[in-house]
Amino acid sequence: MLRPPPLRPGDRIAIVSPSSPVDPELLGVGVARLAERYTPILDKHVFDAQRYLAGPDTVRAQALAQALADPDIHAIFCSRGGSGAGRLLPLLDLASVPPKLVVGCSDVTVLHAALQSHGRSSIHGPGVTQTAEQPQLVLDRLFQLLEGALPPPLTGATPLVGGVAEGPLLGGNLAVFATLLGTSWMPDTRGAILLLEDDGEQPYRLDRLWTHLRNGGLFAGLAGIALGDFTNCERPGATFAVRDVLRTLAEETGLPCAVGFPVGHGPVNMPLSLGTRVRLDADAGTLTPLEAATQ
Repeated sequence: MLRPPPLRPGDRIAIVSPSSPVDPELLGVGVARLAERYTPILDKHVFDAQRYLAGPDTVRAQALAQALADPDIHAIFCSRGGSGAGRLLPLLDLASVPPKLVVGCSDVTVLHAALQSHGRSSIHGPGVTQTAEQPQLVLDRLFQLLEGALPPPLTGATPLVGGVAEGPLLGGNLAVFATLLGTSWMPDTRGAILLLEDDGEQPYRLDRLWTHLRNGGLFAGLAGIALGDFTNCERPGATFAVRDVLRTLAEETGLPCAVGFPVGHGPVNMPLSLGTRVRLDADAGTLTPLEAATQ
């Protein structure tokens, strides 16, 4: 993976909106928290709104492309997820820009995957509006990643299938990642640890999305699976839980798998470097970074 130089306190960071419109109040709080460490530069279209998108595709793509190409911008923070980042992929030339960390989650999963398909690392972490509501330990870990440190392992996950595996960490939101199957923006997942989380998808939908990835051959070459939070996914009145379904799906793969890493749409969304190597110990319920996000 091509990794950028580490950030330093005071560096300029771009705030862009590649997906859905933002809540101005939450964005303001998130920007203020980031400003305690860096110098945020808000794109002039960051507050735009067009239906469920943060403005026209061409405008959002141009904002992202300019931030990627600007040598004075040292990292890019996506304002939030939602929907629409996938519409930008045909408009971006990610192979020609120098390595630069992009931070975000949820819908931003497509940008992460596209960057990994071009050999670039990125950071799966809270968008700026989510940053407004995260505990300080999340920001501390984010700053560690951005500034070249190896953060401590994530712990406390529940084993679903035992085993230990190492490989580059790929993935993000399950529903969004599944949309990339069969496209040129799906990275090579052979030998990888696949990170998956989701929000608001009932168990049968999670099964459908997972099965789509399986039927597409994606699990065949994986080394392991690290599952984050699956928030608001329980079916009211059901006699089974989401984890029951995930356990069955994981057991079908036979791959080392643990569930419950604090990653996703929950109150604690711990940042992780994507495209860099990690060790998954499913028996111990740990996910350990082995490479820094920067060079």
